[in-house]
Amino acid sequence: MEPSREQRIWQVVAAIPPGQVVSYGQVAEMAGLGRQARFVGRALGMLPEGHDLPWFRVIRSNGQIAFPLDSDAFRRQVERLTGEGVEVVNGKVSMARFRWQP
Repeated sequence: MEPSREQRIWQVVAAIPPGQVVSYGQVAEMAGLGRQARFVGRALGMLPEGHDLPWFRVIRSNGQIAFPLDSDAFRRQVERLTGEGVEVVNGKVSMARFRWQP
């Protein structure tokens, strides 16, 4: 049986190395879903509580974290990224420096 679209997304996200990030669009392309970046966001939002998928390594194509600056999710994502050595400045990550290029 072929993996679902969500499973293909989750497989790509699971492969992102620590200390690196990818965009939602890059995940979609790598999962064979073309330009379905928004679907990637929805699929990551559907993850069950207690999962260990590194969702926090997925950000906007301009390097910006997608969550509102004052949200708990934003703070959690920044904490997880900086814990891996990714520099976050004003809610943005340098894609030139930290983008994963498999």
